[in-house]
Amino acid sequence: MADTMPNMALTPKVPGASPAPAGSTAVARPTATSRPTAPAGPTATALQKYMRGGAPGERSMISMSDDNLMMKQVLETHSPDGLELDVRPLLLIVEDILTRATPSVDTLADGTTVAHMENLDEKTHQASFIAMMDALSFTIDRICCELSLKALSGGDAHSITLSIVKMLTSFPWDAKLVLTLAAFAFNYGEFWLLAQIYSTNQLAKSMAILKQLPVIMKQSGPLKPKFDALNNLIKAMLEVTWCVLQLKELPSPYISHDDPALSAAMSHVPTAVYWTIRSAVACATQITALTSMGHEYITSTTEAWELSTLAHKLKNISEHLQKQIDLCQQHIHEKKQLESFQNLLHLLDTIHIDNMKILKALIYPKDDIQPLIDGSTKRRVHIEVLRRKNVLLLISGLDISQEELSILEQIHSESKMHASRHENPYEVVWIPVFDRSKTQWTDEMQKQFEALQSTMPWYTVYHPSLIDQAVIRFIREIWHFRRKPILVVLDPQGKVVSPNAIHMMWIWGSNAFPFTTIREENLWREETWRLELLVNGIDPTILNWIREGKYIFLYGGDDIEWIRKFTATARQVAVAARIPLEMVYVGKSDKREQVRRTVTAITVEKLSYCWEDLAMIWFFWTRLESMLFSKIQLGKADDHDIVMQEIKRLLSYDKSGGWAVLAKGSSVVVNGHATTMLPTLVEYDLWKEHVPNKGYDLAFKDHHDKLHGIAYPCCRFEFPSAAGRIPEWMKCPECQRLMDKLTTFLCCHDDAKHGTISNLYD
Repeated sequence: MADTMPNMALTPKVPGASPAPAGSTAVARPTATSRPTAPAGPTATALQKYMRGGAPGERSMISMSDDNLMMKQVLETHSPDGLELDVRPLLLIVEDILTRATPSVDTLADGTTVAHMENLDEKTHQASFIAMMDALSFTIDRICCELSLKALSGGDAHSITLSIVKMLTSFPWDAKLVLTLAAFAFNYGEFWLLAQIYSTNQLAKSMAILKQLPVIMKQSGPLKPKFDALNNLIKAMLEVTWCVLQLKELPSPYISHDDPALSAAMSHVPTAVYWTIRSAVACATQITALTSMGHEYITSTTEAWELSTLAHKLKNISEHLQKQIDLCQQHIHEKKQLESFQNLLHLLDTIHIDNMKILKALIYPKDDIQPLIDGSTKRRVHIEVLRRKNVLLLISGLDISQEELSILEQIHSESKMHASRHENPYEVVWIPVFDRSKTQWTDEMQKQFEALQSTMPWYTVYHPSLIDQAVIRFIREIWHFRRKPILVVLDPQGKVVSPNAIHMMWIWGSNAFPFTTIREENLWREETWRLELLVNGIDPTILNWIREGKYIFLYGGDDIEWIRKFTATARQVAVAARIPLEMVYVGKSDKREQVRRTVTAITVEKLSYCWEDLAMIWFFWTRLESMLFSKIQLGKADDHDIVMQEIKRLLSYDKSGGWAVLAKGSSVVVNGHATTMLPTLVEYDLWKEHVPNKGYDLAFKDHHDKLHGIAYPCCRFEFPSAAGRIPEWMKCPECQRLMDKLTTFLCCHDDAKHGTISNLYD
């Protein structure tokens, strides 16, 4: 088109050639020995002026015009008519052309083809572009001519740029860029299309000869720096254009032009548009010069420097715009997350006919993939398998322990059998929580996740990345998830019937089915302070002792010397009082390795019965803590019922040294601290006279209460930061006064739990 017309008209006449017939265009036909020469006449002079610094006013124009003056001229031409154009499809076509027309000169010299991007769907583009191209083709053609003819006539780059901008007065900034690049891509793509196919296509070969392409391609060595610079500049032009388009496409509901990041970016758009169009002018001039000046252009060395300077400028512009776009995207992301979070709040407060909307919002809202793994078959399934079922959402990180999983699996199996006797099926779904905004997912995490997933017999989310950040925020803020696993129960309509059923599951096992808050409250109303509450579901040996009506000491701590004195004295007193006594060591809630050493010492020295399986000790303390958390969740942590007061005492004693619980059969007689339980036994001679009348249990309790009244042991509770619902205040189980709230940092080397933060009540 525009390129071929000037080339034909400006080809120098070869001496001795026959004159052309009337009405035809004279074309030189070089002999086999002729060499290409530089074009003669005013056009060659104009191109040479441009390549060496432009027309006479060019240098003075650049030197006296700073960006402010140029931008004033550009802004004066900008008068959009309000018509919005979707230029993204056109830019995709332009990018495809420019990318495919970015060859290796060496490869082209060999006459071989180059591998390019994936093929475009021509039908899709045809359908998308017919209407747009009908409306814009004339404008693109005008810019094509402007780029070619002004370069040939020797116009300075600034004037040509302003001329193009004036043509595009009524278009928005992004359209100005894309239309200019489309015009440049038309000529540039034509040039390289011929270069790529002329060796195999006769028509292309003839056209290529007119453009001196065979000669140009043989000069691959000198041309390489120029084409490298040209390709780098084109890449920079595309980067800036995409930045401007991204700014245009930012969703207005989530960000306004008053936002500082967007406002700062938009203020630089006119500058970006100007320098990108000016770079397109420079690129077009290089191609025109290549086909028009021939050998003189090939041997020139100044053009690569000019193109590199423009590329550097555009690179700085695109980097600045991209930083502002990133800020805008962060703002939009936060707005969208807030909207999603609020939608979740509204959704959970709305009545539904089934649980599908809730589960899709929590797990994965789209239907394009199967987001769950069936634990029994290990196959992927749709959320539809959970429709109108009771769903227990097991929410945890990757640090869920094997002890927790083992107990959960046992209760899950028992509960499934329990549920089968009712027409009220339920399913468990593991939701792995991973905060992508704070931590990067690693291969090691993937292996850990897959290992956990493979052991679970229930449904699991296919991958943590499916869980939206707004859902993670909801889980943390509304359901109070920290690091300890929680079990949120949804009924068949998606209503939350328990914000965390894991505590009642630890306490009552499958008997807590169907794991609702109402069921939890009913179980507590039926509960009494008895030894079965502490050890049920852990050790049948103790349950046998209870049925036999024996006296039982449950004791804990990690002071082996106190344990030796306590167990020896207790046996001596039992013999003297002639009572059947059993003792069992249940460890501590922490210091796992120290407890292991204590268990070994007790076993070797045969001090008493103990749980050698540390999982049993873990479950004992987990159940006790769950009793407190269950009451906190129900808002009854400071109820004056004896069960709650005794549980709080026991948890407090665990943090303050040794302790012991004396029971006769099922009835708990005394729950005391080491500082009062051992002295009560040591002072047996002071109360043994009451044993025949009151019985061992009441005589022990009366003397213990006297010692306890003299010196109250200090009470304290520790709530790890991983715990969910931490109360704002608590009353002391001994004196009923409000306890002071402190924060402590613990470094428990025994368990390698470095940097644990807990809230300490003392």
